[in-house]
Amino acid sequence: MQLKVVKFGGSSLADAEQFRKVASIIKADPARRYVIPSAPGKRFSDDVKVTDMLYNCYEMVKRGEDIDEYFGQIEKRYCEIISDLGLDFDISGELTYVKNALRHRSGRDFAASRGEYLNGLILAKYLKFDFIDAENVILFKENGTFDPDKTNEVLRAELAQHKRAVIPGFYGVMPNGTIKTFSRGGSDITGSIVARACSADLYENWTDVDGFKMADPRVIDNPCTIETITYRELRELSYMGATVLHEDAIFPVRFANIPINIKNTNDPSKRGTMIVPSTSDYNTDKVITGIAGKAGFSVITIEKDMMNAELGFGRKVLEVLEDNEISFEHLPSGIDTMCVVVSSAAIADKKEKLLATMQRRVRPDTITITDGIALLAVVGRGMVKAKGTAARVLNAASKAGVNIRMIDQGSSELNIIIGIDEDDLKKAHVAIYNEFVK
Repeated sequence: MQLKVVKFGGSSLADAEQFRKVASIIKADPARRYVIPSAPGKRFSDDVKVTDMLYNCYEMVKRGEDIDEYFGQIEKRYCEIISDLGLDFDISGELTYVKNALRHRSGRDFAASRGEYLNGLILAKYLKFDFIDAENVILFKENGTFDPDKTNEVLRAELAQHKRAVIPGFYGVMPNGTIKTFSRGGSDITGSIVARACSADLYENWTDVDGFKMADPRVIDNPCTIETITYRELRELSYMGATVLHEDAIFPVRFANIPINIKNTNDPSKRGTMIVPSTSDYNTDKVITGIAGKAGFSVITIEKDMMNAELGFGRKVLEVLEDNEISFEHLPSGIDTMCVVVSSAAIADKKEKLLATMQRRVRPDTITITDGIALLAVVGRGMVKAKGTAARVLNAASKAGVNIRMIDQGSSELNIIIGIDEDDLKKAHVAIYNEFVK
């Protein structure tokens, strides 16, 4: 029998009705043995996620405010779920412990993690599954980074003791015993870690959409769903802002060659999107897989005659960035020109220092910083076989009146990235999507 790890997002566990949907999905397939829940999400558009409510409690305590009344709303959310499910389960002791811990300033990560913890307790009780507290099996290092090898060893041994279990997502523990969370959306990462530890055949990530879309639904009306995408393609799109799956969730399952299936809790009959290790068994007749764009970039342009003949020129430029703790995004260059694309936020208060240091270290003929740049990535494993893809991208942008400031194509021909003015991002997005999809 196959073994599947299933993760359910906050919207999938927002109330008792959603819990019932989740239970139905799990019981429909005996292979779904290990379940990773998020904290309750929004029940309606103006609702507040429980994790955000817990963050608010933490901030209230920092300001010296009483949290009794506000925390009562959190207590009500969980008690309503338990009551509506008809469970014989008293969670009051756990809620009181959390409230008292918050009052005693137990930490921001502890506050945030309790949404998943409490939801995990309820879901385990409802499913009649064992409960494994993530703080016992998801381990971080002294420097706050995740410890994959030690976690895999400890978690694998623990899972072997449980045929079926619920493991709350989003958090783990530091060596000193304090709670540590992943970044927002980190329950995706927990699911991936569990999938690797138990050598799952499939990691199902259940959310509120039918799968990964070819473009941002906020920009393109009803974009097509991607049926199959590789880990590498997903990384490219996630980096540019595609948000269905946390980008770091890829690594544990990629290491073990475990595919991911993005599915819709509210319409489980849909195939969803399969995220696979390689293209060997999943060929495509589509030129592109998806499009994603992101604003908020700046371009540092350095010009110097005979730059290409000067040993160590590029290294010196990058050392200046490193000394100022700035990561670079892309390095499109010419014979006598080097461009460095960086986050605008990262250099916002360092521009004068950067320019002065660059002048001193590399003595350029000219150096400028251009803000207000957006990057748009056209990604697809089919591009390597298709002639004229770059021309189609550039022509579509040109016809839409978009001025291209930069173009960067990876040597693997998996993606083409164009740099444009931020005001043109939506226009370019629509034009290029229509060129390849409609």
